[in-house]
Amino acid sequence: MIATLNLAVDAVDAQLAADPSGPVDVADIATRTGTTDHHLRRMFSSLAGMPLSEYVRRRRMSMAASDVVSTDEDLLAIAVRYGYGSTEAFGRAFRAVHGAGPGDVRRSGGPLRAQPRIRFRLTVEGSIPMDTRIVTLPAVRLVGYATRVPLIHEGVNPHIAKHVSSITIEQVVDLKRFNDTEPKGVLAVSDDLDPDRAEGSELTYLHGVATTAPPPEGLDAIEVPAGTWAVFHTVGPHPTVLQDVWAATATTWFPSQPWRLRPGPEIVAMLAYDPAAGTATCELWLPVEPA
Repeated sequence: MIATLNLAVDAVDAQLAADPSGPVDVADIATRTGTTDHHLRRMFSSLAGMPLSEYVRRRRMSMAASDVVSTDEDLLAIAVRYGYGSTEAFGRAFRAVHGAGPGDVRRSGGPLRAQPRIRFRLTVEGSIPMDTRIVTLPAVRLVGYATRVPLIHEGVNPHIAKHVSSITIEQVVDLKRFNDTEPKGVLAVSDDLDPDRAEGSELTYLHGVATTAPPPEGLDAIEVPAGTWAVFHTVGPHPTVLQDVWAATATTWFPSQPWRLRPGPEIVAMLAYDPAAGTATCELWLPVEPA
């Protein structure tokens, strides 16, 4: 996977060099590097610390800054080359990356916040144990109470916490009656995620259970087709350990395994929780396919 990501970075630069104003075809890059758009975006975001779309934007503006500083070319011509119809639109995009407008940078030579080409390297630490199993499930239905929330990578998501607190104990007990298949337990389901996993992007969060029965009236449902899942078992302070393992799937597990992510919901099954100690036993279910 590391080699694939580096090939993708090279392909991004090649596309920008050939057509600075054109969109970068991530799906085509994924196909040419032997992976999928979904997996490429997720792995890039996890390992680079920024969405692939943000990296492309910064690289494009780094190339534009070079033209602004090293030539006397009209700023409108540079703006058009990079896909902007006016110097005002180009200036806004330029300032968002560099913190100063192109005219100011041309006069003073800076400041510039150039985005160097990313190179990925695998550092093997083994600091986080990965208790994993591979499971193939038939089609299942996830039922419960759903809402739209922003994605927050670290700490407790207050929007999810507010949603969960609005669900009564009686409703949760009633939900558990429908759980007749894996994943077992009460589930925290993240679905319809932004491909780049950008902080603040919206997703569908469902608090519910897995069932093979028809969806009960009054409950939200997510239909999940048959497929293979990587299941990661976690025990410890919640949600810290779970979030650490979730991140380590990208940095440690996927680069060394013959599996890649496929589209689908990402599921956390809460098997046990000790509120006094703040610890939990969980299973993280990620949809996978052979790489």
